[in-house]
Amino acid sequence: MQSLSEESSFDAKHPPDPKLIDSCVHCGFCLSTCPSYRVIGKETDSPRGRIYLMDAINEGKIPLNTATVQHFDSCLGCLACVTTCPSGVQYDKLLSATRPQIERNYPRSLPEKLYRQLIFSLFPYPNRLRVMLAPLMVYQKLGLQKIVRSTGLLKRISPHLAAMESNLPELSLKAFQDTLPELIPAEGEKRYRVGVILGCVQRLFFSKVNEATVRVLTANGCEVVIPKSQGCCAALPHHQGQEEQAKAIARSMIDSFADTNVDYIIINAAGCGHTLKEYGHILQDDPEYKEKAANFASKVKDAQEFLYEAGVTAKLSPLSDKPLTLVYQDACHLLHGQKISLQPRQLLRQIPGVQLREPIDAALCCGSAGVYNMLQPEVAEELGKQKVENLLNTGAKLIASSNPGCTLQITKHLPNQGKDISILHPVELLDYSIRGVKL
Repeated sequence: MQSLSEESSFDAKHPPDPKLIDSCVHCGFCLSTCPSYRVIGKETDSPRGRIYLMDAINEGKIPLNTATVQHFDSCLGCLACVTTCPSGVQYDKLLSATRPQIERNYPRSLPEKLYRQLIFSLFPYPNRLRVMLAPLMVYQKLGLQKIVRSTGLLKRISPHLAAMESNLPELSLKAFQDTLPELIPAEGEKRYRVGVILGCVQRLFFSKVNEATVRVLTANGCEVVIPKSQGCCAALPHHQGQEEQAKAIARSMIDSFADTNVDYIIINAAGCGHTLKEYGHILQDDPEYKEKAANFASKVKDAQEFLYEAGVTAKLSPLSDKPLTLVYQDACHLLHGQKISLQPRQLLRQIPGVQLREPIDAALCCGSAGVYNMLQPEVAEELGKQKVENLLNTGAKLIASSNPGCTLQITKHLPNQGKDISILHPVELLDYSIRGVKL
């Protein structure tokens, strides 16, 4: 049998900080807000339990092995515990230190290694993903998707690949082209010069959101710059501990905006925005990019955050001839990561005739969490089901969602409730209101 000293442990490169670990008083306030704990029900799958594990591994009392890694893998990284903790424990920093340690020091099984490699070699690269979408579009158009899903065959062959396929949205030709120009002038008097990040999933599957974002910004006095060289924001690899890949992608993003002279950098996807604001931390050990990263991050604004602060100057019209009831879905990395909750709601309330409703457990993760629903499909399924039930129970006629991952997850689970209800980004609703489009 392998001795403890021979098994893997954390290395000396930024292990979880003992001072941050010691700030946890183990009160248990985090348990009720932790989605993985609520589904799995084990102490070791809660923030408090994971902090115990981090401490024990730091001190060499337990190894970094399959038994311990599974509890870190089960974490969605939703950061609800950070919002809830009365002691101010920085669990986000502890988790972001632990996951790279796992990827460096824990040997995953070959199937798991290959599956993760597929995800991180594909999803952060829009051009690569587009190549894959061509046969998938044929797969949809020929009706093969309906057959595969109805038989459940793929799930029997590979639950992970089935989870990936189940999140595939309806594809259109727009997924294969970038139609937005590099510079779009402001309408009327120019108030700001802003850059816009297109994202990966957003760019391919929700290009309408990017187009709406640009129209809303220009209608409110913003000159918009969209560097063609921009790629992924690094959120997906960063959240899963793919440290070197995240750093390389972050450097590339910083370079793409280097000479744009923008006042702000706007992002309309919650998970991306949280990572973009973390660039200073991600590149803290890079002497060439450390200062550039901090400067870049200081300019990043979520689209709703920016519009709320800058003020909507364009005239807003009703979206319907009758009052329109909406329910706003809080994306975790917007609510818990960026502390943005009031701004989207206030913007939606500015649209005449909108009535906003609040769901039960609004702060509970939907189960998407970047690529979590592809890596931990069983937990994600239960959370997606709960989220959709809570949203529908409000009786709202439309769901507003600020993150593409959340939108995909909710869209996936709506048919199971026998409901066909529209999901739109709040910026799309503002765009319709400005253009006088009725729903």
